[in-house]
Amino acid sequence: MSPSTTRTAALLGGVLLAVLTGCGTPADRGASDAATEAAAPPAKRVTPPAPPGLAGMPPVLDAANVYAADAPGKLSPVVKDFPSRVYVPNTNSDTVSVIDPATYKVIETIPVGRQPQHVVPSWDLKTLWVNNDVGDSLTAIDPATGKAGKTVDVSDPYNLYFTPNGKYAVVMASMDRELVFRDAHTMKTAKAVPVSCAGVNHADFSADGRYFIVSCEFSGELLKVDTAKMKVVGQQKLPFQGAMPQDVKLSPDGSTFYIADMVANGVWVLDGKKFTTPELLPTGKGCHGLYVSRDAKEMYISNRGEGSVSVFDFARKKLAKKWHLPNGGSPDMGGVSADGKVLWLSGRYNAEVYAIDTTTGKQLARIPVGSGPHGLAVYPQPGRYSLGHTGVFR
Repeated sequence: MSPSTTRTAALLGGVLLAVLTGCGTPADRGASDAATEAAAPPAKRVTPPAPPGLAGMPPVLDAANVYAADAPGKLSPVVKDFPSRVYVPNTNSDTVSVIDPATYKVIETIPVGRQPQHVVPSWDLKTLWVNNDVGDSLTAIDPATGKAGKTVDVSDPYNLYFTPNGKYAVVMASMDRELVFRDAHTMKTAKAVPVSCAGVNHADFSADGRYFIVSCEFSGELLKVDTAKMKVVGQQKLPFQGAMPQDVKLSPDGSTFYIADMVANGVWVLDGKKFTTPELLPTGKGCHGLYVSRDAKEMYISNRGEGSVSVFDFARKKLAKKWHLPNGGSPDMGGVSADGKVLWLSGRYNAEVYAIDTTTGKQLARIPVGSGPHGLAVYPQPGRYSLGHTGVFR
């Protein structure tokens, strides 16, 4: 073989070797791979899609936080010009006290029907409904003016909720032993659902709106209700003698329902989907109301029997702290200010309202109102629509 033939064979062999080994030396390949990786865009965090919801329900904004629309500053265009007020139903005085939160003073007292229990924002955010339980009526308040309007005849409206698609109002007819689905605007009855438990009073909906959990105060039971079918699909007795379940609240991630219990002195932790026996988390005497913070990291729990508020940490799934009202009190129902800085609670047995700093737990004000203040509403608040009660927004 001639020298030129030898060189040609060597060159061909080198090319073949390069092809078989992936083109280039290991160092060359490493540099090339590194350059390729550096040029590639960083992987984006993918938020899992929310499950399909109840027909007609606004899409869930964030599958990891059902309260994503409730953050500070997210006032709907419907409510952005409403004056900030605290509306307090006084069950024994048959009035609603209106508080200016800027001055901590009552600026008006509105006569309503007999035994008003809760002030409830409508699904479309345009009306506040006063639940006159014994008076068998709802009194409308215009939140733009703070003035009372029409009164609608409704039997036994202890509490009031709205289906997430805005189609129906759901009346918690406690003494009638019914859940009554009514047109959300006219309040005409669509379907009355008899229940076998006693004292239906509070509720909250699943993240997809397809079902809701109801507490039965006087028989110590829970109901699971199919929203679209308007039908009770589950019922269970709480495992505590004399249990008295009250407020119901869904966790931000939609996995868990929390149910306050005034006799068990704590919160029941329930898997709503499975609807298995819940576990009890002790909080304080007379556990009653549940309110999620604006950042959806904490839940404020009013302990009516000991004048305190427990603070639950959602991420750690445990109680983080407890605030005691100076000189005691009977913190009951209420809500959080639009900016998230103040927790407002009625003092059920003390004819007063408490304003509490949500950062420090310090009492900011103690305001005298009528007798038997109950389900007060702080309004307006952030959110796209209202599920009812004293203001549950999504």
